[in-house]
Amino acid sequence: MVATPIGNLADIGLRALHVLALADTIACEDTRRTGSLLQSYGLHKPLLAVHEHNEAEAAAHVVERLRSGQRVAYVSDAGTPGLSDPGARLVAAVRDAGLRSVPVPGASSVTALLSVTGFTPQDARSLGRFVFAGFLASKSAERQREIAAIGADPRACVILESPHRIEALSADLARLGERPLTVGRELTKQFEEVAQMPAQGFSAWLQAQPQRHKGEFVLVVHAQAELPGDEGVDDATRRLLSLLLQELPLKSAVKLCAEITGQSRNVLYALALSLKESD
Repeated sequence: MVATPIGNLADIGLRALHVLALADTIACEDTRRTGSLLQSYGLHKPLLAVHEHNEAEAAAHVVERLRSGQRVAYVSDAGTPGLSDPGARLVAAVRDAGLRSVPVPGASSVTALLSVTGFTPQDARSLGRFVFAGFLASKSAERQREIAAIGADPRACVILESPHRIEALSADLARLGERPLTVGRELTKQFEEVAQMPAQGFSAWLQAQPQRHKGEFVLVVHAQAELPGDEGVDDATRRLLSLLLQELPLKSAVKLCAEITGQSRNVLYALALSLKESD
């Protein structure tokens, strides 16, 4: 599983080049794009299309080639395969066949943007705790529910978005009000932009320059700078939450505890994270 540049061709890793040069076959999301990428590095290899529409069937061909002794590398269109890109089903098929998948790390838009948000380890619920949401739902109602959940979560959250849906996403993110947002547009490419603003100001930032609607986006909804304390939580509620966490996923435990006790979900969420950490 070979990570490739997300824009700047110089971001290819030496190990990635070595692996691609040794491969007998390169499985890829788009043969035309990968062919062009390989040509940039002076490489010419047989290509096998493995994308979201044929991944299960194509994975069987990859397994056959591996069993015959071939070296097979897999790349997505950009960045690390298997993360909001095809590749996960391929890895599962290879594993189920009793074979091994090897990660070859490299460029990632997620960690690239996180590195310039300006958090320090001392910040409350800082980037020591972030969640990766990837692409949110395309349907408006479902996307709004996802954003409401992000707003209730004190941790930082990373979102990916394409240019044709970014305006709708910006309107929905306005619901998060003053919550800080870092926007990365066209990371590592010629017209790269990184900007920080309140979530409610993202739509105006987009409209300020027409070209900002173009390109791929990575966004970090910052962690809440100040979290509600748990001093208002009595011992009985704390005990109940602790017991629920032993049986349920964190979000389900918090939701049920809030319904039983009437306590704020944000307060209980922060307390649940603390209890999990202490465990």
